[in-house]
Amino acid sequence: MRAKLHIILCLGLLGFVGATCRQDAESGRAPDWLIAPSGSQAEVREVPEEKALVLSNGLISRTFRLAPNAATVAFDNLMTGESLLRAVRPEARLRIEGRDYAVGGLTGQPNHAYLLPEWMDHMETEPGAFRFVGHVIGETLARFPWQRKRYSEDRPWPPPGASLTLRFEAPGPELQGITVLVHYEMYDSLPLLCKWLTVQNQGDRAVTLETFMSEILAAVEGSSAVESIRGMRLPDMHVETDFAFHGMTSAGANVTVNWNLDPEYLTQVNYRRLTPCLLEVHPPLGPQALILPGESFQTFRTFELIFDSSDRERKGLAIRRMYRTIAPWVTENPLMMHVRFADPESVRRAIDQCSEVGFEMVILTFGSGFNIENEDPAYLEELKGLADYAHAKGIELGGYSLLASRRIDDASDVVNPETGKPGGFAAFGNSPCLGSSWGQDYFRKLYAFYERTGFDLLEHDGAYPGDVCASQVHPGHSGLEDSQYTQWKTITDFYQWCRSEGIYLNVPDFYYLSGSNKCGMGYRETNWSLPRAQQVIHTRQNIFDGTYQKTPSMGWMFVPLTEYQGGGEAATIEPLHDHRDHYEMMLAGNLGFGVQACFRGPRLFDTDETKAMVKQWVDFYKRHRLILDSDLIHLRRADGRDLDYMLHVNPHLEEKGLLVVFNPLDHAVRKTLRIPLYYTGVTRTARIREQEGDPRPYRLDRDHTVQIEVQVPPSGVTWFVIGDT
Repeated sequence: MRAKLHIILCLGLLGFVGATCRQDAESGRAPDWLIAPSGSQAEVREVPEEKALVLSNGLISRTFRLAPNAATVAFDNLMTGESLLRAVRPEARLRIEGRDYAVGGLTGQPNHAYLLPEWMDHMETEPGAFRFVGHVIGETLARFPWQRKRYSEDRPWPPPGASLTLRFEAPGPELQGITVLVHYEMYDSLPLLCKWLTVQNQGDRAVTLETFMSEILAAVEGSSAVESIRGMRLPDMHVETDFAFHGMTSAGANVTVNWNLDPEYLTQVNYRRLTPCLLEVHPPLGPQALILPGESFQTFRTFELIFDSSDRERKGLAIRRMYRTIAPWVTENPLMMHVRFADPESVRRAIDQCSEVGFEMVILTFGSGFNIENEDPAYLEELKGLADYAHAKGIELGGYSLLASRRIDDASDVVNPETGKPGGFAAFGNSPCLGSSWGQDYFRKLYAFYERTGFDLLEHDGAYPGDVCASQVHPGHSGLEDSQYTQWKTITDFYQWCRSEGIYLNVPDFYYLSGSNKCGMGYRETNWSLPRAQQVIHTRQNIFDGTYQKTPSMGWMFVPLTEYQGGGEAATIEPLHDHRDHYEMMLAGNLGFGVQACFRGPRLFDTDETKAMVKQWVDFYKRHRLILDSDLIHLRRADGRDLDYMLHVNPHLEEKGLLVVFNPLDHAVRKTLRIPLYYTGVTRTARIREQEGDPRPYRLDRDHTVQIEVQVPPSGVTWFVIGDT
């Protein structure tokens, strides 16, 4: 009875709804996968008696029937015991030269609300579908190389796991020699599946792949309503692809993941059959890819993360674990200064100051005079000299370039398919086409610049936002239908090359899965021209909101050391010594949460006192770097009316937690805070010290919380380091 009560209390506090993942080590059952490794590696099991393959890692499993054709017949959440699949669909669909083809799949299911094993022996191959002819079991492979050039988490690349490839051949002589490979990867200790296609042409003529649907899942509905579908929940999984752009969140950058109506689901509760429960993943346009004999075409990749709870924090922790696993370069988190002027004297001064206080990277910021497109040999030699100077001081050097949100000329800009002319429809009004002669030359210059100068970073503003182009004379694409895919391929090939060269990428769009390190945490630029006191609150609000689905290292913030977009003296930190208290709170508000801001100005300090203060906070960050770069538990959002605070957690470190508490008020605040330590992995007694003081033992309550008495000075901050006994 007491054990049951203990579990109920934990569920009530943390909002969990699954069962197996919340049992702690004391119960003798499976540990929570977010706290301790599940102990189960991904594997593919052959089940001949059921004509099946099972891809599983102990957290999720996907089962494939192999006869009379291959198809997914089960997709199970092993953490909760729930089925994610209610009906069979093809593994993919292709449109080749005007005709649609299913890849695998079975037909004849009598009811699409659920799938019984005994039905499968009576189901048949869809007429005209690509037919399953074999499979290959293997290990995961790196999507592209990653050169580890700077500090990052010690994560394996590629992430360990298992792979399964299903091979399908064309159904008739009209596509003789066309083979489709359906690839799956599953990773150890993570409820995540990856899927993509390869279309091979081993025939004697070229074929055109007009479009494809690389994932089709008849999923169990997230909610059910007879009447309106307003507010209806989607199935409880996170799905995204690396074909993403023009957004600082995965949802904002999504153009491929669609939850549609299922016309075959005739028994659904909704009277008009409008339940969004059919997952279909496909590009919005094209790719209209010409596949020559002996060549192949590979699609983008789809990642499917399965949740074990509806709790917002827990779902966010799962998403953050996913990014740390499949895009581990996002854990690179250098301290960055945006130097305001790009002349050699200003850059060397900035490098010297960064070296003195412990910053790690200097960026020649927008409006500084830096021009990455300048190919003058003397200019490039000057920049190489600056890079060499920086490297000798242990500092990395990079620069800013604007790509898409500008106009070049009529011959180079994307062409409106409705008017046949540039302008009036692109994401930024006008934008160069990456497939134009200008676009090809621009990327040639980028590759050459980094090879010649040894620069370490690109801040790539206005990255390709997904614009289409109806030009038929641009050398990089043939027309409208292939314009989006080819432009995306151009920019992601470059980002992946950067990753292989160790070039850090600040990109204000969701290109993480293609090699980008960081994008905006999420903020309104004009807010940095507000009075300083308001900027402090916005900083902590933006970080609180932005880190539900981003790790601290995935999003940059902003600190305008000089005036930015107006606001005058009231918004400006310079002279730094005169506003040292505010400057300190901006450092604390970012570094205390493990977030790097773009400190934009001509200098980081102007007096010895200012220098000492900056170095103090840099030293704090580096001393606690491992835990500060770890995930945040969101406790109280800043509102300027009371203490606000968040908790870093990492059960795998010696410092398992770090609580940072801010006081925005003009008087000291003394208060007792109840802090949940579940995700620190501490189970009985925590040792907690304030700042660098002596640790004290705190016995955890049965809901995994402790009560900590805090006293924070006016407009001040304190922190508590949490360890295990």
